[in-house]
Amino acid sequence: MVRYRGPRLKIIKRFGDLPGLTRKVSLKRKNSQDKDNNEQKKTKGSAYKIRLNEKQKLRYNYGVTESQLLRYVKEARRRKGLTGFLLMQLLEMRLDNIIFRLGLAPTIPAARQFVNHGHVLINQKKVNIPSFQCRPNDIISFSSKPKTLTLLKSNLNQGENQIDSISNSHLEFDQNLLIGKILNLVKRKDIRFKINDMLVIEYYSRLA
Repeated sequence: MVRYRGPRLKIIKRFGDLPGLTRKVSLKRKNSQDKDNNEQKKTKGSAYKIRLNEKQKLRYNYGVTESQLLRYVKEARRRKGLTGFLLMQLLEMRLDNIIFRLGLAPTIPAARQFVNHGHVLINQKKVNIPSFQCRPNDIISFSSKPKTLTLLKSNLNQGENQIDSISNSHLEFDQNLLIGKILNLVKRKDIRFKINDMLVIEYYSRLA
């Protein structure tokens, strides 16, 4: 399955708010009564459908393809620990998500494009692979091209994109020098996107 490139509002109407996909909010979600009704509807259906929807929410939010997500699930299973959390950790430590979490792009798709265009340096080496797995002590810097600096400052000046030190305790960013650092691996409490990751693992377990 290829990466979704269609209308994003259509997706959040179906699955609810996906902060990594878009900052748009469905009109239905603005009304608390409609929100409650939507959540009740989502709870109905077969166990398979519930697991499928949870998997789709994860895929759309982080902008990964079906094959990519399956590889992450397999890697999470290979490691020691809670498979669901390890899956979320792998997704959260992707370079495009780190750029998004630092407030340097409004969405993960925008961060992916930013990385693809060669604006990002990891430990002084250019990295244009959005799925690059960041590790503790990695230093994130950027191209010195005027267009890159203008784009970075523009995004940082938007209030909604300011880095939240409370929910980003694994990250550090100097807005004056435009240099970020990975302090450690993301912890459960720092994951903003709330999802039942075990339902995703169960979905793939049934297909194994």
